Amino acid sequence: MNERNPQILDLEKIIREKAGRKAKYIPQFLINWFTRFAHQDEINAFLKEGYVGVEFCEKCVEYLGVNVEIEGLENLPDDGRKYTFVSNHPLGAIDGVTLGKVIGRKYDGKIKYLMNDLVMYLNGMAPMGIPINKLGGQARNLPKLMNEVYASDNQMIIFPAGLCSRKIDGKIQDIEWGKSFVTKSRQSGRDIVPIHFEGRNSDRFYNVATWCKRLGIKFNFAMLLLPDEMIRSKGNTYKVKIGKPIPISSLDRSRQDIEWAQEIRKTVYEL
Repeated sequence: MNERNPQILDLEKIIREKAGRKAKYIPQFLINWFTRFAHQDEINAFLKEGYVGVEFCEKCVEYLGVNVEIEGLENLPDDGRKYTFVSNHPLGAIDGVTLGKVIGRKYDGKIKYLMNDLVMYLNGMAPMGIPINKLGGQARNLPKLMNEVYASDNQMIIFPAGLCSRKIDGKIQDIEWGKSFVTKSRQSGRDIVPIHFEGRNSDRFYNVATWCKRLGIKFNFAMLLLPDEMIRSKGNTYKVKIGKPIPISSLDRSRQDIEWAQEIRKTVYEL
């Protein structure tokens, strides 16, 4: 068990920090509204316990009273090798901590995620994260960090879409997957384990995401709804299906990596 690291989240400080020079233009009433909407007090009631790592994931699922039904646990390898675990991303929060709970406990906490910079503010999650800046310029050292973590003894948990699912053609599904997990898994000799997480956010979430796209708004406003979506998930039941490992040697040069990524995406949705 990791040493406890209690935290009190200050969303106003984070918002003004991320806004930089534009912070002075953000009205106080808007920040006050957002801290309430994001359930800052309720989240802090959990964060003050100081859970870190896999324990954070386990206690978060427990705190929310979420039930998880898992199929295919026998497909989690026991051979001591390192793998890349890839999943669709329907929820944006609970799916992440649930996989951390399941995979992290299986492999003694030796897991790493790609995380957006907002999640990296959470002391309990940050030690498991590789920061992906969704609100500003991309970190210059990201390629180096990626190479190091794929070469490490950590299991990788990846959501290749890079953001949570949207409503596309009337269905809740990921956008096209990025190819990086295929390329990096090949370079590091990791087989790929496909995972399907069954769940959805509220209609409000998808409506906001859809209108942002229609209006050409680049900022991911839907992401700001995720704390509320997480609290709304209390008591829900979700199903997780773990597929058989895909040998990296089977992803030959007959297709480009981006094509293999979409093929594995298809495999996930067929689980």
